[in-house]
Amino acid sequence: MLSFSALLRALPGNIAQGMIWGIMALGLYITYKILNFSDLTVDGSFSTGAAVTVMLIIAGCPAIVAVLIAFVAGCLAGLVTGFLHTVLKIAPILSGILTQIALYSINLHILGNKANQAINVNDYSLLLTLRNTKMAILVALIFAAVLIAILYWFFGTELGSAIRATGNNSQMAKAQGINIDKMKVIALSLSNGIVALSGGLLAQYQGFADVSVGRGAIVIGLAAIIIGSVIFEGKNKKEINFSILLGSAVIGGIIYYISIGIVLWLKLPTNDMKLFTAILVAVFLSVPNLSLGKKKEDKANAGN
Repeated sequence: MLSFSALLRALPGNIAQGMIWGIMALGLYITYKILNFSDLTVDGSFSTGAAVTVMLIIAGCPAIVAVLIAFVAGCLAGLVTGFLHTVLKIAPILSGILTQIALYSINLHILGNKANQAINVNDYSLLLTLRNTKMAILVALIFAAVLIAILYWFFGTELGSAIRATGNNSQMAKAQGINIDKMKVIALSLSNGIVALSGGLLAQYQGFADVSVGRGAIVIGLAAIIIGSVIFEGKNKKEINFSILLGSAVIGGIIYYISIGIVLWLKLPTNDMKLFTAILVAVFLSVPNLSLGKKKEDKANAGN
């Protein structure tokens, strides 16, 4: 028999995990929405952030410093993808895949040639842990708010505007004298840096880093972005403040993990979780398209 109280007890954990993955979606938002670049590096850079954070904490590095170094490591991963695409002229998707594959081996080396490494909150001072979900939500909220504020400021600068122009129309941006290759590299580095930072937070929350923890991250990130877009861009995108569009990715991550929590609460087969995820994303993807089609149909009927 289903217990509603059990669902409520699990809700804080779902929110905390959703916020952490929402931060990852915030990084993915830069490439997917702003730069219009299909970057698959994130599956690898997420694991890189987790591995770097855990190994540095084990070595005695403060958790906050470890997360910031993980951010730098993620930026380097994005830099490699940018180099493959802009210098070697490899297609965006292939550039990300190549970096992702290379990062698997690199992440193994970072973890000391082990598939995973654990950190216990009893032995190390961590920023957040699943043992205290309320504090985890607060810490994730602070990170998300700070990142949204920084990105809102950054994309209002001349450099940030150049990146947005590159994503909107690269040919026009190039004609205006913008170095579009440079803009792509900067955006990819920033995006993967935020993704790696999120990986570092998740590793602390879960208490371990795994070489495969980032597998499927691109799907979760896109799901969060799509869910947030459907909710906040349902009216007129031009009327929505850019900071809200950034925040929608984080909120989308929360909604996504609450949905996953409901699936688990309904005691549906966990082996079918990927199937449920695909269905969930397909539903949110179809909503704006169906709504647009209905509006056109109603407009055509009104004209007749």
